[in-house]
Amino acid sequence: MKKLVSLLLALALLMTGTVAMAESVADLVAAAESLTHDELVAKALAEEGDFIVYGNTSRIVTAVENFGALYNITPVGNNLKDGEIYTKLENEIKGKAKGADMVMIQDGASLQDVAIANGYLVNYVPASMKDKVAEGDQNPLIHQYINKVFIWNNKGENVPAITNVWQLTEKQFKGNIVFKAPDSEQVNMNFLVMLTNEEWSGKLAEAYKNLYGKEIELGDYENAGYKWIAEFLSNCVFGNSDTTLAEELSQETAAGKIGLFVLSKLRSSSVYTENLTVGQYQATQTGTAIEPFSGFMYPMYAMVSANASRPYTAMLFIEYLMGAEGFKPWGKSIGAYSGNGEIAPLEGDLSLAVWKDTLVMEDPEYILDNYEDVYSFVNLYLQ
Repeated sequence: MKKLVSLLLALALLMTGTVAMAESVADLVAAAESLTHDELVAKALAEEGDFIVYGNTSRIVTAVENFGALYNITPVGNNLKDGEIYTKLENEIKGKAKGADMVMIQDGASLQDVAIANGYLVNYVPASMKDKVAEGDQNPLIHQYINKVFIWNNKGENVPAITNVWQLTEKQFKGNIVFKAPDSEQVNMNFLVMLTNEEWSGKLAEAYKNLYGKEIELGDYENAGYKWIAEFLSNCVFGNSDTTLAEELSQETAAGKIGLFVLSKLRSSSVYTENLTVGQYQATQTGTAIEPFSGFMYPMYAMVSANASRPYTAMLFIEYLMGAEGFKPWGKSIGAYSGNGEIAPLEGDLSLAVWKDTLVMEDPEYILDNYEDVYSFVNLYLQ
């Protein structure tokens, strides 16, 4: 009888283990969406091994270290480029090797086309956040929005203030515009793609007429978006780092120059912010908008890796990131806007609603459908 009981117990354990092994991270995440904070903590602390995070933001390392200290978990934060993250995810998942548990990444088009379509990343919305994050920002979950805006050097006699983006296509701006090369910065390329859609090309045509008092003549260009892209890029000097662009533009020797780069780079101690003017800040103060946009904005997403060895810890970290404490590494400077509607931007910055109303926003579906054509066109002006 004892042998029979032992045999049945062993069989039950084997079956339980088989089910657990077969249960995917996606299944675990779906079942965990109703867990309370305390239940999630208990499950996360029962997991073993290093907790590995990939993120394309330098501040992810600080956030994961703070999280590790809070819960006595050993974290490994990795600041990587988008392309590196996608490549590592694919290699790890296909090779069934230990890798990322959680990922923070930008570029909604690639996220949809590469990571979500192939099942590399799994969406998770903490129960505590479902009434704090806008419904449209929940799948995939947006941790924050980031903006790249027109900023100019305010020194010298020829301060390059603009009220209309077509001014940037004029000859006086030749070589005086700094912009990270769009073939090395995917969100910059996405911004250019968006300008070719019906809405933004139409707004650009209207802005042209408002500035010059006549209808735009397109010539061989498909629409006003393509024309603006060609003439804007022809005036640009391309860089490889938004941080470097901010630093160099803030020097007194950069009088007469303007840039389009990440607003939050002004947080750096090596940037002389007193020498810089943020176009939209000035426009808001004067009540005169920059037509038809003052830059662009894109989301940063937080997701669980389908290969996670610590999926509950990944979910707990996402909950932490979406709260006020977890957002601090970003929220202590301008240019970061939490997906949690209860977290306000830094005092002195503009609201997310104002930025959304004045910036070009990503549409992943349009970008995917039109990327090839615009990419080929843009490359003509990057040689």
